[in-house]
Amino acid sequence: MSEATLYLVATPIGNLGDLSPRAREVLSSVDFIAAEDTRVTQKLLTACNLPRKPLISYYEHNRRARGEEVLAKLLAGESCALVTDAGMPAVSDPGEDLVALCAANGVPVVPIPGCCAAVCGLAASGLPTGRWCFEGFLSVNKKARREHLDALKGETRTMIFYEAPHKLCATLRDLAEAFGGDRRIALSRELTKLHEQTLRMTLDGAVAYFDETPPRGEFVLTIEGAPQAADTPEDEDARLAAAADEVRRRVAAGETQKDAVKAVSAAAGVKKNALYRLVLEQDGADG
Repeated sequence: MSEATLYLVATPIGNLGDLSPRAREVLSSVDFIAAEDTRVTQKLLTACNLPRKPLISYYEHNRRARGEEVLAKLLAGESCALVTDAGMPAVSDPGEDLVALCAANGVPVVPIPGCCAAVCGLAASGLPTGRWCFEGFLSVNKKARREHLDALKGETRTMIFYEAPHKLCATLRDLAEAFGGDRRIALSRELTKLHEQTLRMTLDGAVAYFDETPPRGEFVLTIEGAPQAADTPEDEDARLAAAADEVRRRVAAGETQKDAVKAVSAAAGVKKNALYRLVLEQDGADG
């Protein structure tokens, strides 16, 4: 195990079988472990038959002072594994501060991949996965929550939120109000655990369902993005003009007009015939 290295070790989000062989090796070999909750981490080490290690608590309310303590040990040549209670450390987690501190002081940071509830929920959602954004937990402060959701009303990417069961119904109502009740949502609960479940419905349907069925377990909420705004005629004209400029650049560089129009129309998403007509008109005007 490399000295003076911070390892970001992903831990299971439910099923202990998801702790990778590489994660086991790192947890067995580092000099100490910085843990969100040392009791939870000790149970994990015991359940997985891993050797006991010195444990340092590192969580939201002690991250500044404890971060300096962890850094001092690293700079002295020790290796450290950073873990949360479940999932990937430093993602929606105070571990991001420790990573920034190590980066600023030249300490290597090595991620050890594994479970991430957001990615698992996204993969199982049935919603578009090509472009997405992670929004974490919404604030309990009403003003901050409203501002957060207002800023996402035009978001076209698939959005991922986390929510606790006792706040789920209120959050679903806020989401329906912000995005519209017909917006699609996938609700994944207890991922990798015995009662794992993913429900796919609209936001209005989710509100109605959980009004009748008390939520249980931690939830990943995967929400469909806003529909793409249709191009205005002005937008289409601007794209066509830019495409014509590109055709002329290609022709000037030696490409045939036919090949240039074909390639640019496909790349720019404009109609080939319209682009060809515009190029001919511009050539005629120039002549």
